[in-house]
Amino acid sequence: MRFLPVLCAFVSVQASFYDYKYGDGYVSDGEKPTAWQGTLLSGRMSQPKCIDIPKNLTLCQNIGYDQMRLPNLLDHDSINEVIQQSRSWISLLGVHCHPDTKLFLCSLFSPVCLERDREIYPCRSLCESVRDGCETIMKTYSYKWPDMVRCDKFPDDTEMCIPGQSTAMPPSRYNKPQNLCSACNQINTFESLIHNYCRSTVVIKVKLKKASMRKGNLVVYIKKKKKMIKGNLSKKEKRKLTPIIEDGASCDCAYLSSNSTSKKSFIIMGNMTDEGELSLIFMSTWERNKGFRRAVRMMKKGLSCDSDIIAISDGSKTDNSSGGGNLGINAPKGTVYNWFFVDLTCQLGIP
Repeated sequence: MRFLPVLCAFVSVQASFYDYKYGDGYVSDGEKPTAWQGTLLSGRMSQPKCIDIPKNLTLCQNIGYDQMRLPNLLDHDSINEVIQQSRSWISLLGVHCHPDTKLFLCSLFSPVCLERDREIYPCRSLCESVRDGCETIMKTYSYKWPDMVRCDKFPDDTEMCIPGQSTAMPPSRYNKPQNLCSACNQINTFESLIHNYCRSTVVIKVKLKKASMRKGNLVVYIKKKKKMIKGNLSKKEKRKLTPIIEDGASCDCAYLSSNSTSKKSFIIMGNMTDEGELSLIFMSTWERNKGFRRAVRMMKKGLSCDSDIIAISDGSKTDNSSGGGNLGINAPKGTVYNWFFVDLTCQLGIP
C-alpha cells in the first residue's frame, strides 16, 4: 500500500494553522506555533529530526516514503525504541484483519517528515475502522484495544489528518468469510496458522484425493495415510474421517481443481460436527518456508490456547500483570507489552 499520495494531499493544505498534538489539543486558529511552543505542547525536550527508515523496522517497509520523523507520534525518542515497540504489532498485519492496518500503525510509528516540524496524525475514523476490524478477535478473549492508540485521542475528519484508503464496508466483514471458500482461500502466514490452530479441535497433515458435492457441502476425500497434529480421534474416527466445507457446493477451490493436488501434502484444520464430519476452517499446501515450519514446530510441541498472552514476534512470554483486558496499564506512554495481537490466548511452549 502506498501512503505518499494521501500524505502529499494534506501537506499541500497550508491555509489553516491548526496543529493537533497527541492528547494535548490544538493550537488556536491562525496561530502558528513556534518551535518552543511545539515542544511544550508535545512534552518533548528535543527538536524533531528526519531520519531514513531503517530496513529492520519491519512493520513499516514499502510505505511510499523513505524518511520518518523522530521522535515519532508515540513519543519514541530513539530508532531502537521504535523498532522494539513496533515488533509487537507485526503479527497484526499477518492476519489481514483490516486493509488499512499498516497505514494506521505506520502513521504513528514512522510518520512522514514534513517541513516546519509539522505533525499529521491519523484521522479518528481511520483508527476506529482499524480498531473495529481487528478488535473482534481480541474481544473474543476479553482483551481491549490498547490505550496507547485509543481512537478519541486522534483528530476528527474535519481537521487535517490521514484518512483511511480502503473502500468502506461493515466492520464484521473483515473477520467473517467473504465467500464460501474461506477455508481454502486463507493466507498461510505464521499468524494465520497459529490463529486457526487455536480455533480448531482437529489438525492433520494429509494428501487429497478428490472432492464432490453432497447436500450443499463440498466433501473432500483424503488418502488413508494421515498424520495427526492436534485432536483425540479414535482409530475408527480417523479411518472414516470426512472433511467438508459447509455450504461450499458452489465453491471454487484452487487446491481441489489442480491436477498436481494428489501429489502434495496439505495441512487441514477444523472441528467435528454432530454427524462425525470434519468441518474445515483452514486448509493449505504443506510449505517449507520459515514461518510455516516454525508454526508447525510449535504445534507439535503442544500449543496451549488457554489464557496467557505470548509474544510470537520475539518468542518470549509476556507479563500479564495488568490483569488482562487493558494492556499496558502501568507502561510508559507509547509502550506496548510484547503480545501476539492475532490470537491473544495462545501460550507457546517456549522455555
